[in-house]
Amino acid sequence: MGIFDKPRLRPQEKRDDMPEGMWTKCPSCDAMLHQLDLKQNLNVCPPCGHHFLLGSRERIANLADPGSFEELDADLVSANPLGFANYPQKIEQQRASSELNDAVITGRLTIEGSPAVIAVMDFKFFAGSMGSVVGEKITHAIEVATAEKRGMIIVSASSGARMQEGMLSLMQMAKTNAALTRLAKKGLPYISVLTDPTMGGVSAGFAFLGDVVIAEPKALIGF
Repeated sequence: MGIFDKPRLRPQEKRDDMPEGMWTKCPSCDAMLHQLDLKQNLNVCPPCGHHFLLGSRERIANLADPGSFEELDADLVSANPLGFANYPQKIEQQRASSELNDAVITGRLTIEGSPAVIAVMDFKFFAGSMGSVVGEKITHAIEVATAEKRGMIIVSASSGARMQEGMLSLMQMAKTNAALTRLAKKGLPYISVLTDPTMGGVSAGFAFLGDVVIAEPKALIGF
């Protein structure tokens, strides 16, 4: 070793010296991203544009004018209509881990002064699956938009219908579709945002029906 050479730390030693939780590795380009930089870029990798998973409350905070969001139906929680084994316990576990009551948040807001109603699904809760509560909350949000003559925005992130609720889950496809039809008859706009993933009954029920449909790059989308 020369007199000007310094011993180099192995990669593992470098990682051990970093405070935990401050850095994230991009799964697309392998760049090491500081959490602050990633948050300031709306959870999009600056080098390659990879879109990280974003929670429903984070999306709403990014879209809504400050102080304008008013949540709807916040207290609705899933029952166990089919008596599915261990379903209530799983729901409670999901509520505790995600800090959400179910897989969607809905409410009124303004975006740059324009009034709208929004429904934002969250993949962290039961893989964003659509059960009766999700369908009811989205349907009611669309009905509020129709009654108050507001535009409707739905941000989808879902694995599809929730199997533990059987036909009651599948019925939400028709219910949300019918509500959007009534919205359209009033001449009100519906913007659908597809994020990774948007699959199954959600894609067929309402995600593909927007007057304007926007998808995140490389999002898994299908039925």
